[in-house]
Amino acid sequence: MSDYIFQYEGALRLGVFLAILTIMVLAESLWPRRALNLARPRRWGTNFLILIIDTLAIRLLFPVLAAGTAIWASANGYGLLNWLSLPIWANMIIALIALDCLIYWQHVASHKIPLLWAMHKVHHADRDIDASTALRFHPLEIALSMLFKIACVIALGSPAAAVILFEIFLNGCAIFNHANTALPQKLDTYLRRLIVTPDMHRVHHSTIERETNSNYGFCLSIWDRLFSSYTAQPQHGHEGMSIGLSEHQTQAPASLSWSLALPFGKGLSKLKNWL
Repeated sequence: MSDYIFQYEGALRLGVFLAILTIMVLAESLWPRRALNLARPRRWGTNFLILIIDTLAIRLLFPVLAAGTAIWASANGYGLLNWLSLPIWANMIIALIALDCLIYWQHVASHKIPLLWAMHKVHHADRDIDASTALRFHPLEIALSMLFKIACVIALGSPAAAVILFEIFLNGCAIFNHANTALPQKLDTYLRRLIVTPDMHRVHHSTIERETNSNYGFCLSIWDRLFSSYTAQPQHGHEGMSIGLSEHQTQAPASLSWSLALPFGKGLSKLKNWL
């Protein structure tokens, strides 16, 4: 299985990404959960351009990504799982669960530490939440996230195949749980016992601070329940809740230049004249 994952890594990443994005965009069109505040073309243009910038930045800054780091750590015997004599299937499962837990705590930190929040609020500034919001992360946050992921991979000694699968799962789950689509209530109830659903994650994008500081999970929903950060439903309901940042309920978050400048504070005052 590992050989297959390595051989078709690029095709797997791109194929799963395009398949889930296409399915969720269709679902949003057929069964939308909320009416949109801003026109889709401009928002989507900005969010996809941010994705392109992020991809280029990662390729330039990190010649060796997380999966390559895992291969290096394994070859040198670094990390917990490389010290234990466990079957490969056990290492894979442990690594997938541990990485998801660590990403949960990274997300918590991005809300609690002011410097990290300055970058992460670019994601939260989106006035609508849909599949494209999953692509909207400031390049500086993406770079720091990759550094954190690399450190986690070394500490865990994660198998490279597990790292690749986790990144595929993480991207797929992010597109799914940001989607502006309505799941049947019973299905949502069952699914969120295991994974984060769109209704569960939408609460996290509320303008109400108490709701924003909850539901941090991306893949598994257990972490929010286990660490007491779970909010079942938004105070004003999914149709009535406000999305984004309370101080930026304007057209500005749909602008690429505004979004890239947001973490730098003072730069915003100059950009306001350009919008």
